Amino acid sequence: MAVACFNPMLSPLIPAPPSGRGRAAFLRVRAAFLAPLACGAVVGRGRWRLAAAADPQAVQEQPARTEVSGETGAAGASEASSKLVLVVGGTGGVGQLVVASLLSRKIKSRLLLRDPEKAESLFGKQDESVLRVYKGDTRNPNDLDPQMFEGVTHVICCTGTTAFPSKRWDGDNTPERVDWDGIRNLVSALPRTIKRLVFVSSIGVTKYNEIPWSIMNLFGVLKYKKMAEDFVRNSGIPFTIIRPGRLTDGPYTSYDLNTLLKATAGERRAVVIGKGDKLVGEVSRLVVAEACIQALDIESTEGQIYEINSVKWKELFSSVQST
Repeated sequence: MAVACFNPMLSPLIPAPPSGRGRAAFLRVRAAFLAPLACGAVVGRGRWRLAAAADPQAVQEQPARTEVSGETGAAGASEASSKLVLVVGGTGGVGQLVVASLLSRKIKSRLLLRDPEKAESLFGKQDESVLRVYKGDTRNPNDLDPQMFEGVTHVICCTGTTAFPSKRWDGDNTPERVDWDGIRNLVSALPRTIKRLVFVSSIGVTKYNEIPWSIMNLFGVLKYKKMAEDFVRNSGIPFTIIRPGRLTDGPYTSYDLNTLLKATAGERRAVVIGKGDKLVGEVSRLVVAEACIQALDIESTEGQIYEINSVKWKELFSSVQST
């Protein structure tokens, strides 16, 4: 298993200040958000450094190409402008951070949302040449108009619902409908020209009949996510699957920009990346969002499935102590 130190509170996750009402509050929140950025193990902006590798089968981390980084210069700006990224689930906890990151990187994006008004409340009014919002529901294949996919080069899908019955299930928003029907409909509608589909799944999907995962799967959430994974893998579209642990550090019920920017990783700034559905734990939404962005361009991630967890610094240092 590879343990990498990663600072998830990178400036690419912070969009430009809005104009008009809310600007002052935005700037205050952004100042507080940037204060704890220091992380000695980060090499430059948007780069991960390997801290320890106890498992010879570990996923070896690579320097990430960040479009807004000074390391990429004009080439990075050109690459960013050539992308058109469709984000599905862009008003959820992870999706909000993904969209904010794309906006700050000046990457053209499209959102597929059931409620388009949420996009403006979160990200402000954007020029349609930068961010275009389409109304649609992945559970309904008739909503997936081919027009919304025209010119799209990459897709990030981070839809989901709760594992157990809750208000979020209202309106037939169950795991079967969201995590299986919705993903199957979406992938079936995507053009074969897509360069990469990044799909956010979950750890434990291959062990949903085993304790403790069987408890989480009482209403089928892990089973349906695994079915969706298999559908993605067999679709013929280049993919990367991200399996995060329990999501932490981010907005839960409040959909506004200030809440979004208050998301912090606290002391869980180190990241564990593994393969084989072996990790157990939790992960910051900031980390998952950044992993989705980075996977768009790193060629070695194509066709791969990664588990991601966040760990506390005490655990990180303990993992490399000599015995």
